[in-house]
Amino acid sequence: MHWTKRMAACGLALIVGVGALAAHGQNTSEGSAQTSSAASKSNLENWWKNAVLYEIYPRSFQDTNGDGIGDLNGITEHLDYLEKLGVDAIWLSPCYPSPQVDFGYDISDYEAIDPQYGTMADFDRLVAEAKKHQIRILMDMVMNHSSDKHKWFLESRSSKDNPYRDWYMWHDGKGQTATDKGEVPNNWQSDFGHSAWEWDEKTRQYYYHKFYIQQPDFNWNNPKVHEAFKDILRFWMKKGVAGFRFDAITTLFEDPEMRDDEALKDKDGKSYLNSYGDVAINDTMTNNLPGVHPVMQEMRAVADSFKPDVFPGTRVFIGETYLPNIAELAKQYGPPGKPEFQLPMDTQIGFINKLDVQTFREKLNDAETKLEGNIPLLVFDNHDNARLDVRYGDGAHNTEIERMIATMLFASRGASLFYYGDEIGMKTTPPTRKEDVKDPVGLTGWPKDKGRDGERTPMQWNATTNAGFSKNTPWLPVPSTYSTVNVSAQEKDHDSMLDWYRKLIALKKTNVALAAGDNVMLDEANTKVLSWMRKGADGSQVVVACNFTAEPQTVNLTGGGAGLKGSHAKTLLKSPGGSDAVSLEAVQLQPFGVYIGDVR
Repeated sequence: MHWTKRMAACGLALIVGVGALAAHGQNTSEGSAQTSSAASKSNLENWWKNAVLYEIYPRSFQDTNGDGIGDLNGITEHLDYLEKLGVDAIWLSPCYPSPQVDFGYDISDYEAIDPQYGTMADFDRLVAEAKKHQIRILMDMVMNHSSDKHKWFLESRSSKDNPYRDWYMWHDGKGQTATDKGEVPNNWQSDFGHSAWEWDEKTRQYYYHKFYIQQPDFNWNNPKVHEAFKDILRFWMKKGVAGFRFDAITTLFEDPEMRDDEALKDKDGKSYLNSYGDVAINDTMTNNLPGVHPVMQEMRAVADSFKPDVFPGTRVFIGETYLPNIAELAKQYGPPGKPEFQLPMDTQIGFINKLDVQTFREKLNDAETKLEGNIPLLVFDNHDNARLDVRYGDGAHNTEIERMIATMLFASRGASLFYYGDEIGMKTTPPTRKEDVKDPVGLTGWPKDKGRDGERTPMQWNATTNAGFSKNTPWLPVPSTYSTVNVSAQEKDHDSMLDWYRKLIALKKTNVALAAGDNVMLDEANTKVLSWMRKGADGSQVVVACNFTAEPQTVNLTGGGAGLKGSHAKTLLKSPGGSDAVSLEAVQLQPFGVYIGDVR
């Protein structure tokens, strides 16, 4: 166990011991026991507030049966690695039965495990073994749509009077007659290209799909859909799941008046085509409509009323929330007395996709000051976006830049979510030929959009064949970098990316200011270096400085009335080869360098 988990375990043992002594009539303070018990309960309920969350794309993590596809047993096999890394919870992208049109996000059964990932017994074993490592399991919950092979949709499309017909979004075409299907109901588009409406000849209506044709949208105006998903949540919580990440959650509802979306305009005021060859439109009629909030309040009430089982404590709700501004993100936490998400993703920070000091300063400050005291969830990477090297790298300093991004992720206030392989600096490796593309996004958008295969390549464990991922041909090619960029090599290198992640996460867990302290921006006029202070409740202060340029920088962190209690710092962590800060009036940073120090 790393330090915090060992201390938590010791704390629980102490509480049990105190209770046992009291039961046998020993001279134990009832007030002290109650205080300890209350503190323990608070820690369990609030485990997510400073949590380190790790997304695993199961088919790419570890193959144990030689079919070239990762599986649940492969995740169980690496729990020691994840505990040493400092992970509190694993978010599994979907491992339910699926035709795999969208690699699991087209679900055909919400209460089972797809055979290519293993069995339900394998899942139960993963939950049980993860608990031994003090790691929780979070499931991906897809409530916007199902697979067109789900039994509910098969029933829905069987006839217009089927009881499940109203579980999905069906609509007549414009100008439709008994012999002519007419035109699509409106101009709404699929996020994966072309019209969001698909004609069904058997029942002679169109059904709506925000994503692929094979992913029909649920009708969330139907109360039976609500009840079905409450039962699904209960099913997995009974299995010991500690929470859920809700996929595409802002897309549950559509404009009831079926109005067209507006065409986007270029700088000359003209409409233009997107990468799929369609007229680019906004999605204000199909995204972030107010009906999402009462739905999530319902779902949260189910989770909050569920009795703890495998892991005591709060079931956490994480939202995939791509939103236009901080005010909309703040709404995702829910109004007083009606909670929704504990951790909606603050994608406004992690997906800026350019190294601009002022923008990062503004967005991080928004997370500190404009979320009404709620806990931010920072995330810079996931299975739907090119990895950090493509979105932030300059080609010459990618490793240094990725260290800097990790610093923003773990040294800022809140919970932190990262993607498998980030901790070793895995690179985006897109296919070079269309015939090698697996992701339907790439098949539709080629060559402008090569799809998401490049960020889903197998985890690079060692320098053996297929990077130690599989004994046979992997479902996606292993990048050629695996011979040097792998876990085994980096575990032996104290200047490696893996070592940087482990040290950062350990600081996040053990340093009072970094664990829960406020974020206070420093040197705010600086356009080259982003600096901030973490201010602990015990008066401790930690300064963090990140150089956003390819040139060395020297910064003064003491100006501007920031309230630093001293002008010197003890180094906690610095970029390899970096200087210790003798004085906070002259902190020296290498190109894209980082300094973290305890103020003295």
